[in-house]
Amino acid sequence: MRERGRAADAWRRLRRNRLALTGAVLAALFVLIAVFSSLLTPYDPAQPDFDNVLAAPSWAHWLGTDDLGRDQLSRVLVGVTASMQVGVLAVVLAFAVAVPLGLLAGYFGKFADTVVSRITDTMLAFPFLVLAVGLAAVLGPSLKNATIAIGISQIPAIIRITRAEALRLKHLDYVGAALANGAGNGTILFRHILPNATSALIVQATVGVPSAIIGEAVLSFLGLGVQPPSPSLGVMLSSAQPFIATAPWMAVFPGLVIVLATLAFNLLGDGVRDILDPRGGSR
Repeated sequence: MRERGRAADAWRRLRRNRLALTGAVLAALFVLIAVFSSLLTPYDPAQPDFDNVLAAPSWAHWLGTDDLGRDQLSRVLVGVTASMQVGVLAVVLAFAVAVPLGLLAGYFGKFADTVVSRITDTMLAFPFLVLAVGLAAVLGPSLKNATIAIGISQIPAIIRITRAEALRLKHLDYVGAALANGAGNGTILFRHILPNATSALIVQATVGVPSAIIGEAVLSFLGLGVQPPSPSLGVMLSSAQPFIATAPWMAVFPGLVIVLATLAFNLLGDGVRDILDPRGGSR
């Protein structure tokens, strides 16, 4: 009953925040597009059609065609799949590495904290996109390597949040009571500290996804992510550069999708913050 009451209360808060609800709906829509893109594409996204080169938006091609006659709508739908794939997998990779390191640094302190903090500070000296571009250049151009590069670039921010939560929670009474009852460090970390740090980590995850989407678009735009002819929103923007004046739809629609995707997850993150921390969240 208590869990049902919490879920109902969370739903009420989300409904009151119209922007967050809009973000949740848009984010769910992008996830569905990513999952079912192969069923939604009206044309083969890689098949040229030289009879319809640079065709303006029409009933036959809703978002127009590119310089090879390929359907823009089909390519955008498949490009969303690449963006969502990187967005989710990069965040999962970052959390898998950063959360254990942050817990160790915050809970044990001393040598573990010193080592982890120095590594984190070194990585944070580089802006997120600069670090991602550098790593992708070293690893080589591909979607998998772009995902790894973006995931590694997000690790330091998650370590700092996890460490801060561990430092705060380890001094609370229930942790002291568990220690007095003979609980080991593993029990304290994974049964008491980590579950109570999930609110901050969930909010960080909703912030990490849009950052990863932008990162994938930037890497693909620079030729370090998805490689042509495979569709990607960044690849489409790169291909559109010579045709901005004659075929603006080649750049407008992929760019608009990137903006909507990042906005959706940012609004969702704001709503999640409001639900999990009503005192500190947005109103």
